[in-house]
Amino acid sequence: MTQPRDHGGGLDAAVGRYGGSRTSWVDLSTGINPVPYPVGPIEDGAWTALPDQAAMERLLTAARSFWKVPAEARIIAAPGASALIARMPHVTGADRVYIPGPTYNEHAAAFRAASREVSDDAAAPARVVVHPNNPDGRMWLADELADCSTCIIDESFCDIAPSASLVNLATRPGTIVLKSFGKFWGLAGLRLGFAIGLPETLGFGGPGESLADMLGPWAVSGPGLEVGARALEDTAWASDTRNRLALDAQRLDDLLVGRGARVVGGTDLFRLYEVDDAAHWQDRLAHGHVWSRIFPYSDTWLRLGLPAPDQWDQLEATLAACGPSGLAGTA
Repeated sequence: MTQPRDHGGGLDAAVGRYGGSRTSWVDLSTGINPVPYPVGPIEDGAWTALPDQAAMERLLTAARSFWKVPAEARIIAAPGASALIARMPHVTGADRVYIPGPTYNEHAAAFRAASREVSDDAAAPARVVVHPNNPDGRMWLADELADCSTCIIDESFCDIAPSASLVNLATRPGTIVLKSFGKFWGLAGLRLGFAIGLPETLGFGGPGESLADMLGPWAVSGPGLEVGARALEDTAWASDTRNRLALDAQRLDDLLVGRGARVVGGTDLFRLYEVDDAAHWQDRLAHGHVWSRIFPYSDTWLRLGLPAPDQWDQLEATLAACGPSGLAGTA
């Protein structure tokens, strides 16, 4: 039986333990933009007809422009970055991979599920890096990846810092850059992700299996094509959103540092703090119906996403109820 993997979310379990309803909780356990892109009306045909090639071409053109994808690289759209991550072992054909950690655990899970070895050896034939890393926000430099013959670069959170993107490395044989739509645009339920790389790297005549063949026809829904293209074309919204996220991340840091936490990393979509006892902090926050993220490999790391505009008061009240320094006290 497959074991459940460590993720953010799990709000239903928190509600079951601490009470309330989903709508009474502030879920800060994920790094999803709490102010999503305004979807707007969707054409009826997007729901009723099979997704057509014109809609896909519009989406891919918008993606190429937004991420400044080199002309030599190909883009493949998929139903979420997780669908791409699960297929990376087969596309790369690598039997051994190095994944510097701690990091997002789905990459290692995908390689193990494909009966590939996840190695501690940096000289392994394939490498996966998350850029910026989840949960500590580490940014990788191109020079650090120069010796990788096969490299997967997960840029799920990189849209908060487009100047740091390593998408130009997608012109290097063996390198695949992954993009997630759900995080920055706040539409995780739309399930949209992208893989960028040379045609042969993505399996078009290369050593691994073809990614496009594995995904099959109509990999992205009609609404996904329409909303994704519209959002990627809206560069003004993206710029305004980056500014707002940066201000909100600083506001969150000020709140947590004022309660005894120490900032140790993160991005403008999530912040990572060091505290004396992460499980205790999670429990105390949960009594105020604020859900957070802790990690099985650290007793002191607490990660928080950003509250929505109407959720700050609840977070501040919960922190205030915990006392002037830290989260000591009784619920």
